[in-house]
Amino acid sequence: MKIVVFGPDRRTGVLRDGTVVDISRAFAKYLAEKQGEPHPIALAEAQVPSDLARLIEGGPRALERADTALEYLVREAQDQRDPRGAPVVCPAADTRLHAPHPKGGRIACAGGNFADHAAAMAEKMRGRPYEGDPHAQVRTAGIWGFWKVGHEVLGPDGDIVYPARADRLDYEGELAIVLGKRGVDIKAGDVRSYVWGITLFGDWSIRSPREPSGGPYSFVMHKNFDGSCSLGPCIAVGEADPFDVEVETLVNGERRQRYSTRDMVFSFGEYLEYLSRDLTFHPGDIISGGTAAGTAADSSPLLADGSSAPERYLKPGDAVEIRSPAVGSLRARVLAKGRRG
Repeated sequence: MKIVVFGPDRRTGVLRDGTVVDISRAFAKYLAEKQGEPHPIALAEAQVPSDLARLIEGGPRALERADTALEYLVREAQDQRDPRGAPVVCPAADTRLHAPHPKGGRIACAGGNFADHAAAMAEKMRGRPYEGDPHAQVRTAGIWGFWKVGHEVLGPDGDIVYPARADRLDYEGELAIVLGKRGVDIKAGDVRSYVWGITLFGDWSIRSPREPSGGPYSFVMHKNFDGSCSLGPCIAVGEADPFDVEVETLVNGERRQRYSTRDMVFSFGEYLEYLSRDLTFHPGDIISGGTAAGTAADSSPLLADGSSAPERYLKPGDAVEIRSPAVGSLRARVLAKGRRG
């Protein structure tokens, strides 16, 4: 089931055969026509909420009801309108999709979690060929990462406004898990029971200039600016193994990244165990697994002054696509500041 957030009211739907099905309205239709429920709209909103965060909090029962409604709509229903006459189904091509970001959901991002990307980045910083086993060295160095703290997350076909303070803006295509239940001090081996679904994640990063270092800590401003991440186009629920998903990133149609989550150095379970020590995770929280080689930062030659050549970095007018057979396609375009479409 591919869950989306759509339309002006940001309701929860399901992508199905080129259409978006409003699952709360579909369940209301089932309740009214199949069960004779006198208050189907209110009951459907309680049991299959139109709000994504509440739907996730509803757990497996909410998804089971949504599936029942979809089957009824396809096999038995005589029309595609809810008890009030509102449409239940609309063409996906005519519908605006928003980021499937649950209200209040926090986003944690894995850092340096693919050996090929970590090795290539180390080569750039050290100015010499990488030596040793990068997978083993990443594990020895330990888990690290950062949080995305922006108020708004870009959705499908979103506009990345080029930050005024940047002169090198990079792309990182990633896969993320969306958590489905509350937990603290979670063991890595229990991660599957916490995964509600998976989605694609675009991490837009300022590589230069970097945030000045005033000590051992950082605000990670190169990872946080308006529109610094994208999410979508859907949350794929129960359709793929998050530990073995193919992902690729294209810039202006040129494939720059291609990898599988099976190549992650630290697993989603290990990140969840690390992060949840003394920190409670809630339904709708998100963990992105990091990115592989092929970013502009790890693939650009160095100039004489030690900076990266600019050609492979993002510029206004560029189009980026992150895609996966398991999830779909997450597209974004880069705009100059003041030129938002």
